[in-house]
Amino acid sequence: MADRPVWERDGRDWPNREASRFVRAGGLRWHVQELGQGPLLLLLHGTGAATHSWRGLAPLLARQFRVIAPDLPGHGFTEAPAPQRLSLPGMAGLVTELLHTLGAGPVVAAGHSAGAAILARMALDGHLPARLLVSLNGALLPLRGIPGHVFSPIARLLTATSLAPRLFAWRAANDRKVVEQLLRATGSNLEPVQVDFYRRLIRSPGHAAAGLAMMANWDLRPLERDLPRLAVPLVLVAAHNDRTIPASDAQRVQALLSSARVVPIPRLGHLAHEEDPEQIAALILRLATESGLLPAPHTESSHA
Repeated sequence: MADRPVWERDGRDWPNREASRFVRAGGLRWHVQELGQGPLLLLLHGTGAATHSWRGLAPLLARQFRVIAPDLPGHGFTEAPAPQRLSLPGMAGLVTELLHTLGAGPVVAAGHSAGAAILARMALDGHLPARLLVSLNGALLPLRGIPGHVFSPIARLLTATSLAPRLFAWRAANDRKVVEQLLRATGSNLEPVQVDFYRRLIRSPGHAAAGLAMMANWDLRPLERDLPRLAVPLVLVAAHNDRTIPASDAQRVQALLSSARVVPIPRLGHLAHEEDPEQIAALILRLATESGLLPAPHTESSHA
């Protein structure tokens, strides 16, 4: 069992593989996908995922955007930094260094779950020139109640030894149902091929360890405090069947930032962009058009 996913083996049929390349930035070797032409759009996946998460969405957006999507540090095929850099400020700083290396200044940025928090932190710190920020079931606020008090301490305990991620990876490698149950618990129903990509990653202890370390070092209280001064227009896409981030969190964010716009999505779960990439792509393209970042569709007027 390899500690990290191996590109030559695990990436042999990776979604949008022809768009993949490897870049050194911030002391790490990053796996980055780039496809399409037009205004630049940045995609950031959530904890425990990788660029496979954009399998259906990225090509649709690439029809009108130049899309850049990296594997986050420690995830997928990107190297892992020191554990303390898997905090929210640490991850935001590393993604900022990647964008500097690529010479990339996105005008639109969309993040799923923890990816949305990274984008918001970058924008608040003046490191994201985007003119539209789309949060896809974003994890922007601390968990409420008892889970919020125990989640990080338990994650820190699990990351204190390499045995926990190795045991979890071993279970994922030997029992497909472990991964299926994890994904089903998000409220989303994925196709078998989508489940297989998650399983391929999780069976590598290094990938599992990065997800745990990210959770252990994650503190959303400073972000919650700073959200009221976010200047970038924020759209909160909230799926009604999300069992990971309650759809009501979008209303809580809007209470902090009155300019934020909430877009409810019926039926879909936490991984809405994987369940129905066509719907999410159409939404992002419409939002970008309404914001003047894409030209309005041309309609020919008739003359009498």
